[in-house]
Amino acid sequence: MGKVTLSLVIPVMNERENIAPMIEQVQSALKDYTYELIFVDDGSSDGTVDEIKKYADEKIKVVVFYRNYGQTTAMSAGIHEAVGDYVVTLDGDLQNDPSNIPDMLELLIKEGWDVVAGNRLKRKDKALVRKLPSKIANALIRRMTGIHIKDYGCTLKVFTKDIAKNLGLYGELHRFIPILAHLQGAKITQVDVKHHARIHGNSKYGLNRTFKVLSDLILMVFFQKYFQKPLHLFAPVGILSIFIGLAVNGYLLIEKLMGADIWGRPLLILGVIFLLGGLQMITFGVMAELMMRTYYESQNKQTYSIREVYVGEQRPTTSDALAS
Repeated sequence: MGKVTLSLVIPVMNERENIAPMIEQVQSALKDYTYELIFVDDGSSDGTVDEIKKYADEKIKVVVFYRNYGQTTAMSAGIHEAVGDYVVTLDGDLQNDPSNIPDMLELLIKEGWDVVAGNRLKRKDKALVRKLPSKIANALIRRMTGIHIKDYGCTLKVFTKDIAKNLGLYGELHRFIPILAHLQGAKITQVDVKHHARIHGNSKYGLNRTFKVLSDLILMVFFQKYFQKPLHLFAPVGILSIFIGLAVNGYLLIEKLMGADIWGRPLLILGVIFLLGGLQMITFGVMAELMMRTYYESQNKQTYSIREVYVGEQRPTTSDALAS
């Protein structure tokens, strides 16, 4: 196939009816580019993999997981397989429009950006289930990180290869990709992109995912502000705790000198339990995250297991195949 300019990474789970239209849209939008299309099947049970293989040509690859690992892991696996100079991520539900990719790529190259993120214009989603939680989450992320991306939830993004390959995607951090890129020093901009209503299949999004943003956001703020200097976060808390302890002990010592019984004070015991318990929980959470990253990255391990990597053979375009 020669040198690849664009690597498109599309995580899919039970999107069988969307595969053929997706391939056709990509072929139409990128007919002037050398590209590869990488589908990552995240545990589909509806024949999605067979549908991809049905239309696969030499530009199409499908990475098949043994089970469902989640969108972030699927995206990470696709980026790992990518060989293009630029990496594009988009959803497999046809709500993102591949026709936006050429303009985004041109902007990235012409103005020297490292990441061009999409901002879904006139979003075609249900207001209560997706729009409202998304607006709340976006506002909260902007407020706490200082990175003013309008639409953190838009999967359509174009990256330089170096930034994409070093994002460090774990857990469910795909919605925080702009922050992960910013931590690498990436230059990020955003553009309005088209957004379409879902026609086939069901959304994998629910209100419960919004609550997961809060825990991930705490982690992102830690990485952004304290990853290279964690003592600046924990030392003030520890110092404050020491001063409180000294003040309490000093007060109790004075009472003891005056003849009072200071042992077993319920309020003192309760305060110490809450203080130490809270500090331990936060510290253990951060330590566990750092240990996980060290475990995988130091040994070049992946957080997923691949059942199969299939590369298609050269064949007619999707439109010709459908016509026949």
